[in-house]
Amino acid sequence: MTKTKLVMAGLVRPLIEPRLPDWVEAHWYMSKEEGLALAPQAEIGWFDMYDKADMAAVISAATSMKWLNSIYAGVDGMPLAQLKAQGCVVTNGAGINAITIAEYVVMGMLTVAKGYRDVVRAQERREWLLDSPGKVELFGSKALILGYGAIGKLIEERLKAFNVDVTVVRRTPAPGALTPDQWRAQLGEFDWVILAVPATAETDGMIGADELSAMKPSAALINIARGSVVDQDALVTALQQRRIAAAFLDVTTPEPLPADHVLWSLDNAHITMHLSGRAQDKMFVRSAERFFENLARYRNGEPLSPLVNLDLGY
Repeated sequence: MTKTKLVMAGLVRPLIEPRLPDWVEAHWYMSKEEGLALAPQAEIGWFDMYDKADMAAVISAATSMKWLNSIYAGVDGMPLAQLKAQGCVVTNGAGINAITIAEYVVMGMLTVAKGYRDVVRAQERREWLLDSPGKVELFGSKALILGYGAIGKLIEERLKAFNVDVTVVRRTPAPGALTPDQWRAQLGEFDWVILAVPATAETDGMIGADELSAMKPSAALINIARGSVVDQDALVTALQQRRIAAAFLDVTTPEPLPADHVLWSLDNAHITMHLSGRAQDKMFVRSAERFFENLARYRNGEPLSPLVNLDLGY
């Protein structure tokens, strides 16, 4: 019997190898070079790497691959046109990190609202503050969520528990929701603008100088999407000139952010180094469980989930 060849990173080998069925022949790599050497024989590939250029190179070498699995929710940088041309389906990590990222958004909002950075600094100085540096309550505030996938839905759920008035942006009209052509005209109504959109050509630079100028001067921008969805130079100017109150940025352009970048020095910019999805210990366990569920479906010729639309890029 000809076995199905699986190529994946050795990092997750302890979670995967003991449970593989006998119809799968697994090959493991520990470096880009090993990945490039093994990729051409893969029918199933799992090629996640920290360096997106290296990952794209290895995926491009997997010319016989029929199923690409990824722990990442975003597929920006992957050779999607090639994958479509060779008939490869792609499953991503949508929802794998959604819980911790949604929790990070709440943490960011509370950090801004309560001036918690100043509280931490006072502790470091051993100074007993006599008043709170932040006096904003989430209760009764208004939030706009751009991006209503797994993460956006969990953010909405958690904010409603704080009695935040949440409005979401959806492609399909729904009661109380805004459509992609409506939200810009209403930006000035919100205290929080939360970005949870995928990185696509459509979302590239969607928050620029005009959008920042339309926001309330007391509003905060929360970005847990991708740095590319914000015009970073325009954001720096808006923060320096206090056109908006604050920005909580889990993502930046580039990453890592250079040590001499001005964003580091702004008191109203909170930079969390793309840690939101890593602030948990269940990512690989959840990914392994999803992989095995899809592996059984793949064997039976059933649809895999969640599937990436290779035309839309998410």
